[in-house]
Amino acid sequence: MLTSTPSSPPLSVAGLFAGIGGVELGLQAAGMRTELLCEWWEPAQAVLRHHFPDVPLHDDIQTLESLPDVDVVTAGFPCTDLSQAGRTAGIHGRASGMIKHLFQLLEDASPRWVVIENVRNMLALDRGTAMEYLVTQFECLGYTWAYRLVDSRFTGVPQRRHRVILVASKSEDPRQVLFADDAGERPDHFYREDTYGFYWTEGNTGLGWARDAIPTLKGGSGLGIPSSPAIWTKGAPAGRAIVTPLIADAEALQGFPRAWTEPAQQNSRPSLRWKLVGNAVTVGVAEWLGRRLANPGTPIPLPSRLLPAGSRWPTAAWGSADSRHTLDVSLWPEQHPYRHLSDLVELDLAKPLSLRATTGFHDRLMRSRLRYQEAFALALKTHIEHMEHPTA
Repeated sequence: MLTSTPSSPPLSVAGLFAGIGGVELGLQAAGMRTELLCEWWEPAQAVLRHHFPDVPLHDDIQTLESLPDVDVVTAGFPCTDLSQAGRTAGIHGRASGMIKHLFQLLEDASPRWVVIENVRNMLALDRGTAMEYLVTQFECLGYTWAYRLVDSRFTGVPQRRHRVILVASKSEDPRQVLFADDAGERPDHFYREDTYGFYWTEGNTGLGWARDAIPTLKGGSGLGIPSSPAIWTKGAPAGRAIVTPLIADAEALQGFPRAWTEPAQQNSRPSLRWKLVGNAVTVGVAEWLGRRLANPGTPIPLPSRLLPAGSRWPTAAWGSADSRHTLDVSLWPEQHPYRHLSDLVELDLAKPLSLRATTGFHDRLMRSRLRYQEAFALALKTHIEHMEHPTA
């Protein structure tokens, strides 16, 4: 695990599509300084202004005329058209298509590093059209690129969140950033069996099931609303076995300090805070990345194979205009001390999942062909009965 920091001046950062500043907070923890933020959504702007009061904030990448002279440009562009919970319109959709403005800005800028982050689904959606577009744009601009799928649990948070991290550079080797660490995933027996996360908005084709963790926090859902996942605690009394975490828990599950999104609460619906957190980058992921950007390492000697044109995009790859390659590397570059779900979430304060939500999920689950634990189905039924007759 990389812990040392270089003695050279801190790297400077321009954060595009900044959201609530997850990338910037992580890079700041790695010793970097933010010179510019760009974010269009007003609730997110309120969060950024509160936590980064001295950093210039531009409101729309479409009107940003140029990039400042910085070392690192980050772009966690909208996943709305790429995620399974979104419209899946693709990389040229109205929201996700905003990434084109990054490449326009890079035509007249020379950062040392460019970082892109987005959902796992962009590797597969439309046969990987999004990835093909991104790497082709970098290749046309003379960049070497690499990407790696990572699981946020490696940072120690109990959230099974898979995200693609893509790093590109004209002067450096991105493999020294993304492929210098590989700890491998913890064995199954490491995870406790007392708590399980699931999405109550699902139940037809999936559960979002996660042991000793929650599934990915999302900005939307299968029902089209930003929402929390639910947690099943085995052996908990009736009415407390099926609960939903608080927004402060969600912030902690993303690596933020609790109450990070409170500045967005004024004149906003509570569900907007869930969307803000669900769209964010896990802070610990950005911190690991920042340490490696500042102090690149030696790539682990792993077998590398040519990636033929038209192939399915793997979980890790690198290349340039000359050739593209795939390699086998885990989703866990490091293993930080893990906070078990029942230790991080304040279960005593969590709200019972409502009767309507539980009944709808249970009905969908019973009609589906999904596999599930019988004890889980019984816990749902018991919870429904308790919510129907709470004083019985």
